[in-house]
Amino acid sequence: MSVASQSLMEAARLAGCSPIALFVYNRPEHTRATVAALAKNRLAADSDLFVFADAAANPAAQASVQAVRNYVRGIAGFRSVTVIERPENFGLARSIIEGVTGLCRQHGRVIVLEDDLLTSPYFLDFMNDALDRYESQERVMQVAGYMFVGPLAAKDDALLLPFISSWGWATWQRAWQHFDPQAAGYERLRNDAAMKAKFNLNGHYNYFRMLERQQRGMVDSWAIRWYLSVFVRDGLALYPRKTLVQNSGFDGSGVNCAVSDFPQDAMEPEFRVRSMPEEITVSRHAAEVFRNMPVPRLRWRSIRNRLAGFLKSPQRAGR
Repeated sequence: MSVASQSLMEAARLAGCSPIALFVYNRPEHTRATVAALAKNRLAADSDLFVFADAAANPAAQASVQAVRNYVRGIAGFRSVTVIERPENFGLARSIIEGVTGLCRQHGRVIVLEDDLLTSPYFLDFMNDALDRYESQERVMQVAGYMFVGPLAAKDDALLLPFISSWGWATWQRAWQHFDPQAAGYERLRNDAAMKAKFNLNGHYNYFRMLERQQRGMVDSWAIRWYLSVFVRDGLALYPRKTLVQNSGFDGSGVNCAVSDFPQDAMEPEFRVRSMPEEITVSRHAAEVFRNMPVPRLRWRSIRNRLAGFLKSPQRAGR
């Protein structure tokens, strides 16, 4: 990157907060709730919001997609709102990859949300503070707003862990440039048992199975490829000690969300990250986090909603 480009990025950052990318599709009520929670953040008025609205994958989705687009065109409460309406259906993975890549190149960093994520009033404070603090720390490759378990008896209000989160996060261009859409590290991981165990958080969560499904074309996940990209570089993600995000999408309404219930801690509205680790190393609480990783549970309502949506589609096609 040229000195001139760096100067432009720095000037843009100092002029306001980090840009926010919001990815939406066909859930107007979820989108309204996500935007309403985000707008309650103290830094919302100083933030530029970029809304990426995907196009319908089939005729059955057209009306709800249009309802979402009508709503996001009128969003207020941010420094600026830019709506990018996809002319064709990208699907979530392509939409996120292209959106994050473009904003990182333009601004050097980005905060990322999807349409079913409810944020704490201090979510943007944490994202921006952490992006500033760890900007030059090459090993820190992501800031995560969601925390799987809590509360942890950690000294700081945030901790560094060796895996990523897809539920409300942020990154820098210097980290995202290493995102590998081809998942080139897959073969090495498949043939190295010790490395695979580490990738699976010492046996506590089978991320490798998800990666295998990605490589076989059974799923299209940007997140598992991003995790692999971070993992092969021995990267870390900064997590809050208590969650600043909740996922409201486990109702069967989401095209990409598994039909399951996922145990989550309630957000504490007054919790704010005030201290972050000085040492760039995996937290001593990592094993505790691994042990308490929640297990998704099948839920009939979620299955019913998905089946109904599938049967309504004349093309019997998903996103």
